Amino acid sequence: MTERVAACRCGRLKATCTGAPKRNSVCHCFTCKQRTGSAFAWNATFARDQVAIAGESRVFETLSSEGRWSRMHFCPTCGSTVYYEIESRPDMVSVPAGGFATLAFPEPGVEVYGERRNAWVRIAPGKAPAQE
Repeated sequence: MTERVAACRCGRLKATCTGAPKRNSVCHCFTCKQRTGSAFAWNATFARDQVAIAGESRVFETLSSEGRWSRMHFCPTCGSTVYYEIESRPDMVSVPAGGFATLAFPEPGVEVYGERRNAWVRIAPGKAPAQE
């Protein structure tokens, strides 16, 4: 079974994910844009029992524009977000794909908040259908 490890920049906080992600997505929401400092986020989402966390984290909780919470778990030393949880998927853990040492993931199959996508961003046609 495939095992992938995502880590913060200093290596003190890690998420070990076993098996294939249940969801591989690109998100254009404002929370993801702020979290990444980029135009969108690429996230791998796993069932909670597929993820083992090691190391100390701090949590920042925020509300989406729809009023649902999200909890970002980040390293208190370097500040990197290693995983997060959202209210609408309580039994899932999302990991920013860039946190993995290898990006051996399939192309994203889900694109959300496309109405907030920057005009210059292009997701390959047919690769990421708009879904919630």
